Amino acid sequence: MQKAWAMWFQRLLYLCALSAGAITLQTFCCPESRAAASVGQPAPALVVDELDGTHFTLADHLGQIVIVNIWATWCGPCRLEMPALDNFYRQHHGHGIEMIGLSADRPHDRKDVVTLMSAFSYPAAMLGDAHANGFGTPAVLPMTYVIGPDGIVRAQMKPSDTPITVKNLEDVVLSLTPAEPSRPSP
Repeated sequence: MQKAWAMWFQRLLYLCALSAGAITLQTFCCPESRAAASVGQPAPALVVDELDGTHFTLADHLGQIVIVNIWATWCGPCRLEMPALDNFYRQHHGHGIEMIGLSADRPHDRKDVVTLMSAFSYPAAMLGDAHANGFGTPAVLPMTYVIGPDGIVRAQMKPSDTPITVKNLEDVVLSLTPAEPSRPSP
């Protein structure tokens, strides 16, 4: 009983340190689960069933810009940027831009994830439901990756570096869209 109490107390201390920003998610993860996506490199595999049962495979979106946002319901900065992600998605979805939110919440928190995502229009999935996840578990949340139409990771955005706003997303993402061909003068 005392050993179980000590383990519970240790986890509580880790959670307090995590919420205070003293440690990152990497403390809870194995080194091999560390995020493997690097800017300038081909995007890793991602195959996951979305919350609505739709199957998402990143490779199927080659030729499109894909935004992959990894977040959690308990993450304050994640929840703050979700309206901007949703606004951007509503404005630009259908113009060669796709998005998926991957919740790092535990399986028993699925109901909370579904409830929160019901307020947003972009698709989401549970990170733990991934059949293939080359992105791994990021060291910090939220983490947003922008994959270009060529399948290369073009940007990695986290609030401490590039806060997610509609303007910042437009600056990063829309620069990857093909330019309109110039029309000859009459």
